[in-house]
Amino acid sequence: MTTLTIRLPELLKSDLDEISREEHKAVSDIVRESLRRYVAVEKFRSIRKRILPFAEAQGLLTDDDIFKALS
Repeated sequence: MTTLTIRLPELLKSDLDEISREEHKAVSDIVRESLRRYVAVEKFRSIRKRILPFAEAQGLLTDDDIFKALS
């Protein structure tokens, strides 16, 4: 594992500390999970952006279209 140092506004740090106490989790665990989720969402968006033209060419324009095609 590696270490990353970041600067946070005081209010954000206070909010993290409060959540940490409420959930009985370390701030670093909360931040790590938040970053994992952010990275996963960004990867998904990137993949979606690349495949969107292929889906549109097949007439898949909405989530409902995809759901119907898979059902």
